[in-house]
Amino acid sequence: MSAEARRVRDKWRTKGWYSIVSPSYFNGVEIGSTPGGDPSGVIGRIIEITLYDITGDFSHQYLKLYFQVTDIKGSKADTIFKGHEYGRDYLRSLVRRGSTRIDGIFDLTTKDNYKMRISVVAFSAARVKTSQETTVRELIKNIAEEKAKVLTFDQLAQDLVYGKIASEIYNQTKKIIPLRHVGVRKSKLISWPGMEAVTKKETAAA
Repeated sequence: MSAEARRVRDKWRTKGWYSIVSPSYFNGVEIGSTPGGDPSGVIGRIIEITLYDITGDFSHQYLKLYFQVTDIKGSKADTIFKGHEYGRDYLRSLVRRGSTRIDGIFDLTTKDNYKMRISVVAFSAARVKTSQETTVRELIKNIAEEKAKVLTFDQLAQDLVYGKIASEIYNQTKKIIPLRHVGVRKSKLISWPGMEAVTKKETAAA
């Protein structure tokens, strides 16, 4: 064995393995594992899974979830929900002829001062007028912002992923136009209290 190969092998021997755990508001289950030497080198890593990996429900495979490691406790890596998105194939499957797609991107702030950006998509049952699109988009914005104001980040994350907010939007907007589908197709955590500490650790490990 060459000296270089021996150094690589020895380097991996010195690394420990960390069990990556979802936040309590997503059941606190193990969602992966990652090697790491200095624990600070694990801080900031992003993990991608599907909702199926948490719920065990096969119908949830279309939804991707992203979690970021924020803290190390022994061999356990704690995470925060960083966002989600529809799988590309699933989003494509929603498109139909004779239907209008209405998109809206909104920034939300929760009552505990977490900031998120969400992308909502609605598909009408039939083509609609531009004025109706505008009305529906404005209503979606108002519903999402008002919900965020009274929810903690944990609650908002659950409502986004499990479809509660999409359901409320659907029930309100269907009074304006017939709808075939409404969903929060993507979300992203922009900032949160304590974010600076995680960012510093992430930068130091780079």
